[in-house]
Amino acid sequence: MLTKRIIPCLDIKDGRVVKGVNFINLRDAGDAVENARFYDKEGADELVFLDITASYEKRKTTIELVKKVADTIFLPFTVGGGIRAIDDIRNLLAAGCDKVSINTAAVKEPGFVKRASSRFGSQCIVVAIDAKRRSLERSSSSRSRDDFSVEKSEVFINGGRTPTGINAIKWAKKMERFGAGEILLTSMDYDGTREGYDIELTRRISESVHIPVIASGGAGNLEHLYEALTEGKADAVLAASIFHYREYSVREAKNYLQKKKVAVRL
Repeated sequence: MLTKRIIPCLDIKDGRVVKGVNFINLRDAGDAVENARFYDKEGADELVFLDITASYEKRKTTIELVKKVADTIFLPFTVGGGIRAIDDIRNLLAAGCDKVSINTAAVKEPGFVKRASSRFGSQCIVVAIDAKRRSLERSSSSRSRDDFSVEKSEVFINGGRTPTGINAIKWAKKMERFGAGEILLTSMDYDGTREGYDIELTRRISESVHIPVIASGGAGNLEHLYEALTEGKADAVLAASIFHYREYSVREAKNYLQKKKVAVRL
C-alpha cells in the first residue's frame, strides 16, 4: 500500500513565507529557510515552495532562495512560480529542487508540459490547478459555496488573479495526457478558510486521473487532512497555516492519521 504524504507549503512573497485567505489578505508567516529546516526535522514527506507573485509580476522564481532552502533540507522539494521555459526548469533542478510546479505557463502553452515531461521525466513535472467553483446563474451574497457546481470549476492563473474559462476537471485529464506526473489541486474557495478541503472537487479530480493528486486549500485541523485523504481520495495533503503557526506538528498529524488507519511514513 502506498503511503499518504503530508506536505507543508511555503507560499513566498518578497522572500518571506506568507499566508492569506482565498488568495488575498496575506500575512507574514516567517523566514523560508528557517521554516524549511523546521519541517525537515519534523518529518514532513515533502516540501512545496511557491513564489506566488512570480507569474503575475512576469519574473522568474528567486533562484538564490531556492538554493538556500535546498541546501538546508534532505526531503523532496517542489518549486513553482514564474516557470515559463525549459531553461527555467533546468536552472531550478540545478539549484536543488526535485520537482517543479507549473500553472500559468501550462495554460498559456499546454505543449510546454509535454516538452518538459519529455525532457526531464514526468516524475518531476507537477501541474498546479487553482480552481474556483462556478455557476451559470448570477451569484448572490445569500448563496453558499455549495450552490456553485464542482462540475463547472474553473482554472485560474497568475496566482489566482486571472480566470481562464477552462474546466478544472477536463484540464486535469488533459495535463495527465500531456505528461504531468502529479496534480497539485488548490481550491480557491476554501483556501485559508480553515473550514476543510473542497472534498467534492478533490474526489472528482482524483477519480478522473491516474496520477497522484495533492489536495490543497482549507486545512484547519487534523480531521480535515483525514477527510481529504479518505473521502477526497487524495494521495497527499498540502497545508500551511496549521503548521506555520505551530497549531499542529507534522508528527501529530501523522500519528493522528495512523490511528485512523491511514498509511503514513513515520
